[in-house]
Order: sequence, then structure tokens, then C-alpha cells
Amino acid sequence: MHVIQRPILFALFALLFMGLAFSAPAHAERIKDMGQFQGLRANQLTGYGIVVGLAGTGDDSLDYSTLGMKGAVSRFGLTLPPGVNPALKNAAAVMITAELPPFAKPGQRLDITVSAIGKAKSLRGGTLVLAPLYGADGQIYAMAQGNLVIGGLGVDAADGSKLTVNVPSSGRIAAGATVERAVDTGFATSDWLTFNLHQFDATNAKRVTDAINAAIPGSASMIDGASIAIRTAGNGDERMRLMSRIENLTVTRAEPPAKVIVNARTGTVVINGAVRVGTAAVSHGKLTVSVKESPMVVQPAPFSRGETAIEPSSEIEVAEDYRPAFLIEPNASLSQLVDSINRLGVPPGDLVAILEALSQAGALTAELVII
Repeated sequence: MHVIQRPILFALFALLFMGLAFSAPAHAERIKDMGQFQGLRANQLTGYGIVVGLAGTGDDSLDYSTLGMKGAVSRFGLTLPPGVNPALKNAAAVMITAELPPFAKPGQRLDITVSAIGKAKSLRGGTLVLAPLYGADGQIYAMAQGNLVIGGLGVDAADGSKLTVNVPSSGRIAAGATVERAVDTGFATSDWLTFNLHQFDATNAKRVTDAINAAIPGSASMIDGASIAIRTAGNGDERMRLMSRIENLTVTRAEPPAKVIVNARTGTVVINGAVRVGTAAVSHGKLTVSVKESPMVVQPAPFSRGETAIEPSSEIEVAEDYRPAFLIEPNASLSQLVDSINRLGVPPGDLVAILEALSQAGALTAELVII
């Protein structure tokens, strides 16, 4: 029976993984995952409404709620007496938001989000009174109404203590709005379709254009590094079939630009795989200064008129860790750069300083972005 030694076994596994890495083909992505067709976008809707039926958790006396309630009851021919405040505690003024998807037709339902704009403590158990939802052009595109579902909870005790779980002043109504007007996208009248990439990249735009022309010769041309124009004709059925065919074509995405992203608030550092580092020697020291306070109590002599006093005693220590410089090989890859930095064992703040120094020295072939 032959026994393979552990170092040899590890070497065999390493060779196997290297072979798989080099033999694996480049990953191809669908065109639909790289962008979207122009005009096929969602539209935001907003509205103002009143939520009623609250168990004393509504607005105290918000004028907007009072006016809204008076407007709601006026639809039924009712006029409230002067001085009556129907919005007190049992109703709340809210803002309503929704997203109108492309090609939404009258009669289809939308999910809506309802959020209090006043001092309402909770919208739990409330009902949204019929309210219009407006688009950016000021036109009504949907009507909203329904019972709210609240994921939060708020409780007040008699002694003033409070307990709040999540956000009880905001909720959702599933299928709470009905579409009343469709948005004209001009989809069926234009002679061209425009495909916009999510990110500007001339290489990706060229590859997408080449893939479309390979499937449909002479139909696509680049407008710029983010948009491709596609010639089309026929009715809506033919256009949708053409779009479906284009979306499912595969393209090998180009390698992204080399970037190092640093989040200055959280200390997060992200380095993409295109980053390369030239020949450089890096040395990073750690200086630690500690101040130890040991105050001493001094007692006066017996039968003297002295007073007890505190005598300060401070001890300052300075320690500097010795960390030898290490050499980064020419055109080091991301893994080699990470391995080199890990040898130093530096925190994110010091890592940013090292990357900035490498960039200033011209050894870092990447854009350093601070967010």
C-alpha cells in the first residue's frame, strides 16, 4: 500500500485547481443583465391622503389632517361645524408613494407605501381614504385606498416609558392602488430602439453591438460608449420578439477599470481584480504612546494643621513596533497585493495611507476613489 505524503498531496491539489482556473472559459453575460432598453422604465407616483380609524395614535391637531378630513367628508355633501377638529388623535396625514411599471394598463393594481408626515405615533389598524396619485407631469395615474399593514409597534406607558419596534408610522398596502392612466412610451412608433448600458464602457458597447450585428446583420450601431441604436420596424409583436432575441444574446464583459474604493466613514476598502502594483518597497511602523496616571494620597502629619492632598503621578511610555520593509514584485496582482498588506497586519485606516502613498509614488495603476 502506497502512502502519499501530505506536502505532495497538497501540491497535487494546487496543480489541479490551477489547471481548472486556466482552462475555465471566460464568463459570458446576457445583454439584458448589462443594461435596459430606453423608455422601458418605471415612473414614480406620489400623493397626499388621510388615514382614519386609528386608536388614538394619530396627529394631535395637524392643520393638514384637519383640512384633509374636511375635504374627504365634503365629497359626500357634508359640512363640518366651525371649530370641529376631526383629525384629533384618530386620523393622520400621510404621504403615499408607488412605482408605476412600464406598460402598466388601466385596471392593474400597484403596491403602495404610506408614511405619516405629522406627529402620528402609529398607523396600525388604519384605513387609507381614497386618494389620487400623481406623476411628475401633475396628471393623475392611479387611485389609492385600503387597509394598512404595519410592521412596527409602539407602546407608551403611564409613567412615560416607551417601547418602539421598527417604524410604526409607515406601512404598506398590497395592491392598494388601481392604475387609471397608461404612460405613452412611444415604443410602437419609433423606427429605432435604444439600448443603454448600466455603466459607460466603450469596449462593452462595442461587444454588445457586434453581438447584435452577428445575430441580426446591420441592425445595430453605437451612439456612444453607453448607448446602442437598433433599427426596427413592424408592429408591437415584432418589436417585442426582436427585444427578446437581443436580451438573451450573450457577451463577454470587458475587464472593468482598475479602481480602489475607500469608504471614509466606515473604513471599508474594496480593490477590484484589475488593480496592478509596480515595483515598490513598503515599510510601515506602529507608534504607541500610553499615559498611565497613578495619583497618590498624601496624609498630613499627626496633630498638624495640614490637609489631605492628592499628588499626581504620571508615567508615559512610548513603544514602536519594528516592521521590516517588504518588496512588491513588478505588476503584482490583487492576490499578491493583499498577501503583502496582510504581512503588515495594518488596520483599514493605515491601509488607506499605504494605498495613497503607492498612488503618489506612481506604483499603483488604479484610480483611488474616496466616498
